[in-house]
Amino acid sequence: MPEDVTVDQVEDEFRMYQTTSFEDSILNKRTDEAWRDIGLLKRGGKEVFSNLSAVMLGILVVFHSNADCERVFSLVTKNKTQYRASLSTEMISALVTRKALGPHHPSRHSSPILFRSGLFPTSGPAMSVKMESHLGTSEAPSNQGGAPQGANMDPSEDFSRQLEDIISTYQMEPSLAESERAEEGLISSEQAGDASVAKDSSASKDQKLEKKMLKSLGKEAMLLMQSLTKLSSPEEKLEAIIRKHAELLEEHRAEQKQLKVLQKKLVQVMKEKDQLQGEHSRAVLARSKLEGLCRELQRHNKNLKEETLQRCREDDLKRKEITTHFQSTLTDIQAQIEEHSDRNTKLCKENSDLAEKLKGLISQYDKREANLEKVFKHRDLQQKLTETKLEQANMLLKDGEEKHKIEKEHLLKQVAEWKLQTKRMKEHECDMKAQLNLYSEKFDEFQGTVSKSNGVYASFKQDMDKMAKKMRKLEKEANSWKSRFEGCNKTLLDMIGEKTLRDKEFEVFTLKTQKLEKLCRALQEERKDLHQKLQGTQQSGAEVEVEVDVKQEEASTKEGVTPTETPLTKELASLKAQQARLQEIANTFVISHISEESGQDAVPNEHAKIQQAPENIPPTAPENTCPKAPENTPTTTHDSNLAESSTISPAPSETNIEEQRVSDMESVD
Repeated sequence: MPEDVTVDQVEDEFRMYQTTSFEDSILNKRTDEAWRDIGLLKRGGKEVFSNLSAVMLGILVVFHSNADCERVFSLVTKNKTQYRASLSTEMISALVTRKALGPHHPSRHSSPILFRSGLFPTSGPAMSVKMESHLGTSEAPSNQGGAPQGANMDPSEDFSRQLEDIISTYQMEPSLAESERAEEGLISSEQAGDASVAKDSSASKDQKLEKKMLKSLGKEAMLLMQSLTKLSSPEEKLEAIIRKHAELLEEHRAEQKQLKVLQKKLVQVMKEKDQLQGEHSRAVLARSKLEGLCRELQRHNKNLKEETLQRCREDDLKRKEITTHFQSTLTDIQAQIEEHSDRNTKLCKENSDLAEKLKGLISQYDKREANLEKVFKHRDLQQKLTETKLEQANMLLKDGEEKHKIEKEHLLKQVAEWKLQTKRMKEHECDMKAQLNLYSEKFDEFQGTVSKSNGVYASFKQDMDKMAKKMRKLEKEANSWKSRFEGCNKTLLDMIGEKTLRDKEFEVFTLKTQKLEKLCRALQEERKDLHQKLQGTQQSGAEVEVEVDVKQEEASTKEGVTPTETPLTKELASLKAQQARLQEIANTFVISHISEESGQDAVPNEHAKIQQAPENIPPTAPENTCPKAPENTPTTTHDSNLAESSTISPAPSETNIEEQRVSDMESVD
């Protein structure tokens, strides 16, 4: 189908048909509605045809009666929203073709533009498909406002073109880099040839230099002095010094040559580094562009998949709707066929005559369309050729500009590097000239001094001998002082180690003394309590002795209590146990340190006091019991009750104190 046929041309054809006289008012009514539908299609861009429209148009073609046209209009008026998109095209086809119009209407000869464009072919279903394709293509330029054909380019072609651009741009640049590397390789080979000659000449001297560098400067001076002392005459000494100086000059020159060669190599390596960095950056850019293209391709593929799925779903829904609608229309059509069978026979005859005439017209229009298609194809080919030439020219211009920019940048870099090299070489030349002047002046002075030193050399030799003797003495003294210094260092290290150990011991001892002080305070408090208790027990014991002797038998018979169960015996046993524990503690904490001697002195004093206290207690018989006081002696009973209360009440406090003491001992250990 040619692309130059638009909706505007179809509209002009309908205007021409409307100007002609129609046979009845129904047809005029149809043309008005057709015009309205064309305007809606032009504004909204809806889909035009479906299977229903093709079937209805086929019925109109077969049964050429005005009643069918009225049926179409009745469907449109009743169901405007449902049949607007499909049945409006049927009205257009009824206006164009002879089936819906009268036999004497001038539109029996169909429009050349419509048939040339492929909007209305002879058969019904094909007509619907071609009408859809034409209106779909004709609406696009009307909506876009005459946009060029290249705007709707296929995205796959666009991606392929971008990929070719990337490949073409990033394949040319490495070739330039390779050519530059080849040139630099030739230059480096020439420089290496020059350097090899210098290296061969200085190979023997390099070995000497390596041997000499192994020795220190002091040894070289001593060897030189020894060689000079071996020589007898001062002239031979002068010659030896001059030879040494000449050797040093030759070595210096060889080193300068090697330095120049190495500087050239360094410049070449820096250039290669810059080129490799440029190639790396280009490769990174190409990689980023390719990644972007891959992402766009993936997005495009996803969009295409989604669009195809949506279209398939829409097509399935449309097919279902069309089948239902088609079945309903078939029932209506069958009823109409039964009603209008007589009229249809007449219309068939008329249609056969008109079909023959239309075939002749169609053959003529086909020939014209073939000629026009050839012309259009020729024009399209010319246009494509011009576009390809323009694209090639633009590509060549872009490549030339990029090459020019790259060459320009490379040349600017080379110029800057050469300027820096020239400045450095000039500065180096000035420094070398100054050094040569200095060396020449020094050499002249050296010649003068050598001429003067003949008389001075004898005295200098004597002074040297004296100085050598002094140096030997000083070396001996230095060795002795070194040995002393090393011994002092060792002693210092030992003292530092001992000091650290003593500091640690001191910290441990301070902690122990603090804990012992706490224990001593606790023991003093206990000692005071026990002393008070002992005084109370002494007073009560003196009063109770008489009663114990008198009523021993009575208490033993009545109460049946053993002597070990009395509170006095219990108290004495606890005191003895505490005494033994205190002695054990004192024995364990006997330490020779100064800080703990005072603590140890305090502890034995306390032990002595505690030991002296029970000595004052009178000895009690093992048969002592706690007798019941008779009714005649209330004072003795009162005293004994007090003693019992004093001995029984502190029992839980003593156990708590003992537990605290054990825990303190464990913490000290």
